[in-house]
Amino acid sequence: MSYYDRLADLPVTVDAVDYERRERETPAFTRATTAVSLSGDGEVGRGEDVTYDADEHPISDRFDLVGEYTVDSFSETLADRDLFPDSDPDHAVFRNYRRWAFESAALDLALRQADTHLGAALDRSYDPVRFVISPSLGDPPSADALDRFRERDPDAAFKLDVGDDWTDELLAALADAGVRTVDFKAHYEDSEVAGSVDPDRYRRVAEAFPDAVLEDPAWTDETSAALDAARDRVSWDYPITDLASVRDLPFEPAWLNVKPSRFGSIESLLAVVEHCEERDVRMYGGGQFELDAGRRQIQLIASVFYPDAPNDVAPGGYNDPEPPADLPTSPLSISDVEGFR
Repeated sequence: MSYYDRLADLPVTVDAVDYERRERETPAFTRATTAVSLSGDGEVGRGEDVTYDADEHPISDRFDLVGEYTVDSFSETLADRDLFPDSDPDHAVFRNYRRWAFESAALDLALRQADTHLGAALDRSYDPVRFVISPSLGDPPSADALDRFRERDPDAAFKLDVGDDWTDELLAALADAGVRTVDFKAHYEDSEVAGSVDPDRYRRVAEAFPDAVLEDPAWTDETSAALDAARDRVSWDYPITDLASVRDLPFEPAWLNVKPSRFGSIESLLAVVEHCEERDVRMYGGGQFELDAGRRQIQLIASVFYPDAPNDVAPGGYNDPEPPADLPTSPLSISDVEGFR
């Protein structure tokens, strides 16, 4: 039985739908999300819309979802709805983000109404989740931010976004600082986020971090030559939205960053997870700056499917300008799970 088949027929009763805006200021922008609550039979299931457009939050109350479903029929109902009825979103993937908010809330509610939880339904255990920290290196960039975290936890590990201002001196300073993943961000459409396509920089980064996962490079004749010796460390993130997108990659990957909200549906996410397990593709979890239930949910998925990977699912406090001193360190213990939270 597939993972999705274990969940698809769970009944779910929806009596009410509620939305709450979550908001957090950052030095660069206002991060806003919508917490979606589905209520029924005395239980509440929660999900989170992580659409990166503050004006889209909270979700407008335009969807009549009250009724009796299974997890699968609820998903089919969403597939037939325009979840952005007032305007087209800036990026097509935002439609997946919103659908995931409703699907994850429905799964949470269905599991609670069945008096069970995700691990039990999938016959999987919850293992402690190893996670990486994703700090800003500042302007100009330096290794100081990593040093501060490693003073607290000598075993702290990191995921870093490659910058055009990374010098050879900075690479040398970062080389032994616990960097597990470097992200080239070459596939983002937003010019403020899009990263390097420089083959020389790719080569220098790959050499500086000989054991790190190399995420989202541009794949051209020039960059593929630069990364040829490190092909078994190349990973993909932004292009991955379903199983077809995995099959469309320039070569079969050894690694994939699995961000559940990018898939939109539970069925699509679990199809990719099964594909990766069958083909020995190593997975690790990624976050979307969640502010509510979404963060706990990506930690649970990592715990069930890829707990020992360099998961970018650190507790939200690590995003604070001055992270609290009592933050949990990696690995993150998972306990007291109810439903999908």
